Amino acid sequence: MLRSIHVENMALIDEADVHLTDGLNILTGETGAGKSIVIGSVGMALGGKASKDMIRTGADYALSELDFQTDDQKTFDLLDELGIPVPDDHIVISRRLTGARSIARINGEMVSLQTLKKAASRLIDIHGQHEHQSLIHTQNHIRILDQFARDELADLKDKLREAYSLYTDLQDEIDHAQMDENKRKSEASFLEFQIGEIDAASLKEGEEEQLDKSFRKMNHARQLIESTSAVHAMTGYDESGSAGELIGRALRQLQSAERFDEGAAALSAQLADIDALLNDFNRDLSDYSDSLTFDEETYSETEKRLEVISAMKSKYGDSVEAIQAFRDQCQEKLDRLNDYEGYLADLTGRFDRAKGQVKDISDQVSLIRGKWAAQLEKKISSALRDLNFLDVRFQIRVEDQGHFSANGRDKVEFMISTNPGEALRPLSKVASGGELSRIMLAIKSVLADTDEIPTLIFDEIDTGISGRTAQMVAEKMALIASSRQVICITHLPQIASMADSNFVIEKAVAQGRTRTQIRCLDDEEAVGEVARLLGGASITDAVLENAREMRRLACRVKESRQEGTP
Repeated sequence: MLRSIHVENMALIDEADVHLTDGLNILTGETGAGKSIVIGSVGMALGGKASKDMIRTGADYALSELDFQTDDQKTFDLLDELGIPVPDDHIVISRRLTGARSIARINGEMVSLQTLKKAASRLIDIHGQHEHQSLIHTQNHIRILDQFARDELADLKDKLREAYSLYTDLQDEIDHAQMDENKRKSEASFLEFQIGEIDAASLKEGEEEQLDKSFRKMNHARQLIESTSAVHAMTGYDESGSAGELIGRALRQLQSAERFDEGAAALSAQLADIDALLNDFNRDLSDYSDSLTFDEETYSETEKRLEVISAMKSKYGDSVEAIQAFRDQCQEKLDRLNDYEGYLADLTGRFDRAKGQVKDISDQVSLIRGKWAAQLEKKISSALRDLNFLDVRFQIRVEDQGHFSANGRDKVEFMISTNPGEALRPLSKVASGGELSRIMLAIKSVLADTDEIPTLIFDEIDTGISGRTAQMVAEKMALIASSRQVICITHLPQIASMADSNFVIEKAVAQGRTRTQIRCLDDEEAVGEVARLLGGASITDAVLENAREMRRLACRVKESRQEGTP
């Protein structure tokens, strides 16, 4: 479950901490107080959209940090696969947003957004304000059914995606392979030219680097020759005043002084070593200078060879290895064109086998979907009746769409009749906004049981409902919260009165700045908040008593749910 939310510099929030509890956590507040900011900060931490506009004015960053506590082994196994340490039962997810980028972490380890979302999928599910509108689009219906049936479908769908990818690749290859005789000859001729040009170049690994080194050396040979000749003269023995000539004279002077003082002998020996080193250096320099002879023909050949290599790289690849790979691809294409009929027959055979595999897997997937669709129908129908759809008929149609896709060949569509005597019609053409909201709540409650997700967040699920329907939605919320943690933003007193923990989100002005604050309410404050939702600006004693009665009724409803009585 989600133990706490820590937010810094997020829109109107300077800094806030929300410590959540088990069961049903209700967040209320005036319109514009910042309720959406709280849910937005949670969504951002879980890898949702983030922009620099979310950063509080004057701040350098925004931070959202979520502290989860779990004992679910599947979650631990997933995090272990992702290389994320879990030293205890706490999982801390955070995301820090600056103007330039965002940094996501799990238990202190920096992770990608993809990894973040994958880990979060085991911990929490957020139902946003407008998510129920996704039910209008039938392509989402198959996703919901497959999510419900994923224990049996997951491996098959992986195989289906692989088989379908091969099937479409082969279909594309067949489409591109179709050509007439003239086009085949033209393409074969061009391939032969490319292969011949590459073969004629006789490229070798490392050749360019060696030639480039030699070319640079030859290109600067004259300057090198002049420089080495000057140094040879300065350090040699042939010219007056050169280093070698001066050291030779100095050595002779010391050697003549040896007969007057033994100390001069040691100095004479040192200088003799210097003279020998200088003599060796001068000889090596002479050899190096001799190697710098400039050959115009060799220079021209080297330049031309480098031009050939450069031309090959500009046409066929940025390295010898890449050029050779391109040449091999050309050879494969040429071999296919030279045996075009055989190639086409082989390609068609492989395509037929791939298509057969897609069909076989799709058949299995369709059977499984049909079986699970019947179960999901019953569960959603039951959940809808709990939400005041008393005469509802709900059906999941799984039909052959006549062609294959990565999802198989099925079209899945939710059908509904909300009134007696009415025919089943597509959900997208029947339900109003308030009905869609309740239908999505029903679906979420069913999928939550299947997914074993410990925390659900509902952002204003109460759109378009009131009265008895609102009471039934509240009771459904309480039922869901009896087995998992639920966090809900609401405007309805019926839902707020069901809370196990109430939080109010308020705006305050301090030092000329508007700040959003979040605080947990005690029992009496919770009654006052329910009264505010009931009575608006004017909260009379009668409204307060009504709020208390709603709270007492909510307690009885929750107790009866726990005891299993109606």
